[in-house]
Parts: sequence; structure tokens; C-alpha cells
Amino acid sequence: MVTLGCARNEVDSEELAGRLAAGGYELVDDADTADAVLVNTCGFIESAKKDSVDAILAATDSGAPVVAVGCMAERYGSELAGALPEATVLGFDDYAQIGDRLDDVIAGRPLVPHTPRDRRTLLPISPVQRTAARAADDALAIPGHDWLRRKRLASGPTAALKLASGCDRRCAFCAIPTFRGAFVSRPPAEVLGEAQWLAGQGVTELVLVSENSTSYGKDLGDLRSLEKLLPELAAVPGIARVRVAYLQPAELRPGLLELIATTPGIAPYYDLSFQHSSPTLLRRMRRFGGTDDFLRTIERARSLAPDAGFRTNVILGFPGETEDDVAELERFLTEGRLDAVGVFGYSDEEGTEAMGLSGKLDQAEIDARVRRITDLVEELTAQRAEDRVGQRVEVLLTEDLSATDGAGTASEGTWLGHAAHQDPDADGTTTVAAVPEGSVAGQLVTAEVVGTEGVDLVARALLPALPGGRR
Repeated sequence: MVTLGCARNEVDSEELAGRLAAGGYELVDDADTADAVLVNTCGFIESAKKDSVDAILAATDSGAPVVAVGCMAERYGSELAGALPEATVLGFDDYAQIGDRLDDVIAGRPLVPHTPRDRRTLLPISPVQRTAARAADDALAIPGHDWLRRKRLASGPTAALKLASGCDRRCAFCAIPTFRGAFVSRPPAEVLGEAQWLAGQGVTELVLVSENSTSYGKDLGDLRSLEKLLPELAAVPGIARVRVAYLQPAELRPGLLELIATTPGIAPYYDLSFQHSSPTLLRRMRRFGGTDDFLRTIERARSLAPDAGFRTNVILGFPGETEDDVAELERFLTEGRLDAVGVFGYSDEEGTEAMGLSGKLDQAEIDARVRRITDLVEELTAQRAEDRVGQRVEVLLTEDLSATDGAGTASEGTWLGHAAHQDPDADGTTTVAAVPEGSVAGQLVTAEVVGTEGVDLVARALLPALPGGRR
């Protein structure tokens, strides 16, 4: 199985792996020994689609049948199948019977690729579809939720946990709602059940993911569902930390902001999809807010948790973007002092409002603006990391460097990990020296930051105090 794209896709792959395992399939590490290769594609932006096509073509080198699933497969269906006859293309509707579909592919029975539809016009659908079928191995089913299958594909102490699927927003640049469908929250009991299962698999940090986590519960009739669920997740035995990803600034309620900042076991971490900060341009994007609104949100969070982490993504070159808009974004980034920023250039996406807007910029100008903001971001995020020198951080240990460094350059008791302000996959790392003997992956260690390497931190573990005030 090959997975591209975001953490939501990683969860989808684990759910597909669980279903396939329940149907008697065994996951192998080497495509050359496989009976089939499953490529879970990403269809978000042009570069992601290219990566997905490259992965499909690379998979054909194994000689095994190749099956394309995921967002790009759902979004283009029969069109993708026509362009890539080397692969069988399956949509989200095939996920519930993925084992049967793979049986057909391996047996050479032809499958008709789906014709894409705008999923906003259909009944809400999630890649995880309920079925009464039980797993042959009960360990592959989430306790209390026998219809749900998940098999971990990674062994680390962090894991993504899906809150919901789909999105009801209508951002002018985004096609995700057309192929992911309307926003559908998972019932809280179901999320808790999966969290308990993950804890039993050795996970100690949960990363809550969805297309828009701040919408969680609105279709369940309770906009405060996430505020109620977070403390329950943090209280799951074995879970040391919970963080929330994909927050929408316009929907970040004061109560949720405060809860994330002040609740033990919840990382004071704000993954806010600002996308830009010019109010004028944001309106063209069908979004809300602007520099001053966003800075007030950051200031409020830091008044409650001074060391809180912030990450965002920004788009450069959206149709109609002016030099004044770019300057406004620069002002926001400079004053906001964020910890991590992803910088993307605008590209036309089929089925979006932005594709028909006037004021398109030349690609050379878009590229120049991306470089300009990227350079600024690299400088600012490095400075933000330096601001943390001298601070105490709670680091979740992930890899024992002293045990793996054959060159002997890492001293005994040196671990790699990530602090509360660092997403496990995207926001840099923290290297911790003097970690006590006997420490294990997934453990939280208090450390003092003593240096930086770009956005990465270098820290030293603070040992528990001994009698007489010694350490």
C-alpha cells in the first residue's frame, strides 16, 4: 500500500488495510512480492495530483496489478482510468467491499470505473462506511464498533484519529467538498472507542483530523461537541497528549480556544487555516477575517498559554491578488510570530469558483511571490524557535538516537521527539539530551530548550528533583 497526501488519507489507508486484513489479505513491504499494489492518491492541488500519477506509474514496475483509490481516484474516476489504463480506478463507494474488488482485480475480472459526481448533492458519505460484517480476527475491529476496521501501518507512538469527513464551506479555490462530500461528524462514542483502541496499540499522542475540525458536532445538533469530547479523549488511559488539526479561524469559538489553551492533556496548539490575511482578497476567496482579526485570535490564545504553538498555510497568487495584498500578508506573518507556515502557489482547480475569476497572475509572478514569502517565513519561524531558548517544553519521545546512531555522534540518552507546539509530521522536531535511562518511545519528558537548528529545537532533559534540592 502506498499513501500520498494528508493525515486523513493515512487514516483511510489504515481503514482499508483493516478491511483487507479481515478479508484474508496480508500487507507486504515489498511491491515485488505483492499480488496487488494499492495507491491511495491525493487530488488536492496540481503538484499533489502529479505525485499521485507518478506513484501509480512507479507501482506498475512491480508487475502486480495496480489499484488507484483516494481523492484523485474519486475526483476523476473514469477520466483517470482512461488516462492511466495501467491501473484500476476505484471510488469511495468501493471502500466497503474493498476485499471483493481486489479479488476481482487479481482474478482479471474487469471493473467499470465510476463517473464522478458532485458529492455535495448526494447523501453524506464517508470513506468509512458502516457494515454489519464482523472481522475474522476481532483484533482488527474497534471494540464496541465491529463495523469499523483499522490496522495500523506505522508503529510509532502518535496516530491520527478522524473526527469527521467532508466539508460544507465554499472556499473559491477548493474542490474538496465536491469529491469528499458534505460534512459528517463521527459520533463521540465512536471516536472515543477508536481512541481507546489506539491507546491499546501503544499510541500515546492522538492527532484529531478532519477537513474542518471546528465544525465538529454541528450536524449532531451540538456546536460544543468538540469542547465536550476533548477532555474525555485526554482522559483515555495511556493517552499522554491530544492535539487538534485543521481548525477554521472563522469558526474558532472562544470556548474552544480557551479549552485548547488550558486543558491538561490537550496540546496548546492551533493549526489555523488562515490562507491569507488581506481582508479584500479573503472575500474573493469566500473566506472571512483579516490581519487584525487573526492577530487578536493569536493574542487571546497566548494570553492563556504564552508558549502556544501556531501553524497555518497561505496561498500566493490567487486571482486579483495585488502588491498591497502581499504586503498585508507580510505584516500579519511578521506580527503573528507563527511556528510553522506552509506556502503554496495558486493553481486553477476544476469545479471551483476561482477558475472563472478574472485577474489571473502569470505563473512567473506567482512563483516569485511564493519565493518571497517562503524566504520571509523561513526567517520568521527560525526566530520564533530561538524565542523558545530557555523555555521548558514537554517532549514526546519518538526515537532513541543513541541506540540507532552507529557513527557514535549521538551521546547516550539522546532522543528525538516533538514538543507540544510541534505537529509530529509537519512542524519540526526536538532533540533531547540527558534523557533518563529506561525511557521509552511515547513517553513525555520535561526539557529545557538550549539551542535551535532552524525550526528544530535542541533541549536537555530536566531530571526530577532529588532530596536536598539536588538533581
